[in-house]
Amino acid sequence: MNHQPIQPVDGTVVPRYAGFSTFARLPRIEDVPSYDVAVVGIPFDAGVSYRPGARFGPGHVRQCSRVLRPYNPQMQVSPFASQQVVDAGDIPCTPYDIATAARQIEEHATALTANGARLITIGGDHTIAYPLLRVHRERYGPVALVHFDAHLDTWDTYFDAPLTHGTPFRRAAEDGLFISGHSAHVGIRGSHYSPNDLKSDAELGFTVVHCREFQNRSVDDVVGQLRATIGDLPLYVSIDIDVLDPAHAPGTGTPEIGGLTSRELLELVRGFDGLNLVGADIVEVAPAYDHAELTGIAAACLAYELLAVLARARCHA
Repeated sequence: MNHQPIQPVDGTVVPRYAGFSTFARLPRIEDVPSYDVAVVGIPFDAGVSYRPGARFGPGHVRQCSRVLRPYNPQMQVSPFASQQVVDAGDIPCTPYDIATAARQIEEHATALTANGARLITIGGDHTIAYPLLRVHRERYGPVALVHFDAHLDTWDTYFDAPLTHGTPFRRAAEDGLFISGHSAHVGIRGSHYSPNDLKSDAELGFTVVHCREFQNRSVDDVVGQLRATIGDLPLYVSIDIDVLDPAHAPGTGTPEIGGLTSRELLELVRGFDGLNLVGADIVEVAPAYDHAELTGIAAACLAYELLAVLARARCHA
């Protein structure tokens, strides 16, 4: 990038509740000559097994991102100053056929990253992680995957459907999209269908940090474990918002009590500072079940922290 990044609309000039609802009031992709990072929505939720509504997640998160300001004091960086970040709008995909939608997502995400740009994706349900991982494998090779979620999402099928929001990482493992032994689930809790769920998942090579471990382990300790697991490999982060306790994120389709606090999750994401983050998704925000924008604000702030990690990497390159 040879030009100064176009900044978000100044909240001291135009009130944050006014103006267009792009993510963090960033410029649209068509308004800049080139970009380093694209924030893109995928309004797809045909893969859900319980409450629908995540298709409305991208718009809700954009609306809630109005609260964001340009300087991140915790990370000591201005995420929009050293890199051109744009809002790429929403990827159009059919709501009627999961396989077709996955192909459409993969095609559009490939086009958005053709210039080497990084993607921060707002879903949509967790089905979208599979085509996104395919895109990143093509560009970076298999990635280290850190998956924040209450659920494993490594089941084989649901009602004979091979690709749903509960199966993306099973399909990803079969395709060699992530690196076994260098990937992790964080925040797993709640009930399972049988003990075989955990046994089957273990065969895929995930490190599992169960949510109950946070009773006796510090966030810094878990961050250290994750960093050792990831090493210097290209890192993809997938965040299901239901990793948070419903007190912090009620607006999701399959909530589970006993989850992470928003503070814990923010610190875990900040712990990726200095690693080779190549992409991320934040999924399963279903605004119909949200209260006072709690879930949308949490998702927006998580995207902001991921952008800060990318910005710091660019500053220190």
